[in-house]
Amino acid sequence: QVQLVESGGGSVQVGGSLRLSCAASGHTYCMGWFRQAPGKEREGVAAIASDGSISYADYVEGRVTISQDKAKNTVYLQMNSLKPEDTATYYCAASTRWVRNRLSSDEYNYWGQGTQVTVSS
Repeated sequence: QVQLVESGGGSVQVGGSLRLSCAASGHTYCMGWFRQAPGKEREGVAAIASDGSISYADYVEGRVTISQDKAKNTVYLQMNSLKPEDTATYYCAASTRWVRNRLSSDEYNYWGQGTQVTVSS
């Protein structure tokens, strides 16, 4: 059983930055960030595997950076140049098995509670 504890959400103005953190209680193969806006489906944002392989969604590439601190078993999502359309609940996810598509929510078997990110103009 893996528990995920997220932190770092909040409210920012357009163009601002936020860093989300997700600490895992056990070993994971891959960890990712997903987001869900009201009335929309959950979508992948970025993911990082234990070997350092990284995937970014096209709509955030260049504005977000995912990184990991293996010693702390923590993954970070640095988000810059935030836009109103980035407003959503952001979820950390972890998989304890090999992942084929790192940005597919179906690949993950553990989820955090979510943290709200609100970008206002």
